[in-house]
Amino acid sequence: MISVILALVLFQAPAVDPAAILAEADSQKRVETIRQLLRKFDKSMIGPMLRVGDSDPSPEVRKFVVDRLGRLGNPAVLEFLERHATTDPDVEVSVMALDQLRVHRARQLGQLFEKRLAVARERGDTKSLETLTAQHQRWVSAARGAVLPAFLQEPPPVFEAIPARKAIRVLAFSDFGTGGENMKRTAAAALAAHRKRRFDLGITIGDNILPEGVMSLDDPRWKASWIEQYDRLGIPIYAVTGNHDWGFADSPAAEILYSARSKSWRMPALYYTFTTGPVQFFALCTPALSEMQIKWLDRELGRSRARWKVVYGHYPIYSSAGHGDTPGYDKILLPILRNRANVYMAGHEHTMQHIAPDAGVHFIVNGAAGQGIRPAISGPRTLYAGSFYGYTVLEAGPSGLKVSFVDTAGKTQYENLIAK
Repeated sequence: MISVILALVLFQAPAVDPAAILAEADSQKRVETIRQLLRKFDKSMIGPMLRVGDSDPSPEVRKFVVDRLGRLGNPAVLEFLERHATTDPDVEVSVMALDQLRVHRARQLGQLFEKRLAVARERGDTKSLETLTAQHQRWVSAARGAVLPAFLQEPPPVFEAIPARKAIRVLAFSDFGTGGENMKRTAAAALAAHRKRRFDLGITIGDNILPEGVMSLDDPRWKASWIEQYDRLGIPIYAVTGNHDWGFADSPAAEILYSARSKSWRMPALYYTFTTGPVQFFALCTPALSEMQIKWLDRELGRSRARWKVVYGHYPIYSSAGHGDTPGYDKILLPILRNRANVYMAGHEHTMQHIAPDAGVHFIVNGAAGQGIRPAISGPRTLYAGSFYGYTVLEAGPSGLKVSFVDTAGKTQYENLIAK
């Protein structure tokens, strides 16, 4: 009992005193105070923090409160956003509040769509299900707050990324686009490896530009996180979005359209499939996973005659690290993969993991190419768990598919040969 009480005392949310925060003369210090307090967030903090946001004379402080608390669906928060959208003296604060409200409203509409879809399933209404499934991707994307035309969400027919050959070597990485030193060290290590033994192509598995994606094709984040890092390899790199790539409303569309401008970046749609040598890759948009995507994946896996089938998307099906298994993926996504795909690759966890296969599907988590790494944690199905910055290499030939985890010093920390 004493240990329980002590834990409650140690980990209870700190008290928020709006007057004390506002008494600090330096606005940057006020922002930092709020940041520190919110690290142990509790619902009791909402009211006092909103009072700070309403009273603080600094636009920077109000922006911070709008940004952090504006993500909550609390009724008091929504009223706060409406006040600042209409009356805040700083127009940038108003626009930020409007953006937050837009995301909340879109999410509400997305939830209504999900309820209608559930009704059609319960009734066994085949005609309605067909219509709703065709519209689902648009509503899932809208619920994420994205401004994304429907035609950018439609996958092209399967295409050949590079001419057919018996064996290929592929670079895979994710959770990288911070612009920081760890990202640069990982990219430099991949380039050094490429110069010794060439990669045929690459894939990214999301969280490409952090923390919130890009605002346009000319966003300077492209230079810092992509052009100066991975253009140098001179190979096509096929990307999917992670949750952080959906921060700005225009980011998913910009990442798709950037394919026409870049010599290396490739993202023809939110989800797509392509062949290269003996492998067919299936690229998913897991932050906006829809009925349409699942139906498409089922169809394309059924059509594939490739020797190796690799599916990749940002959210893992299984994971023993911080986020853990993605809820529902074992029922939504895994049944489509069983006894058909050989590998499901994910990011998101900022660790390297190989998880034991389920009905022939190996699970690779590869999310440590720049963003802060997390502790390596093993679970009951873990074959390997590592905590270091690095990337993954896939080498596929007629008889085997080798998966290797390589650190920034160029050392192979783990490898496993998946045999037919």
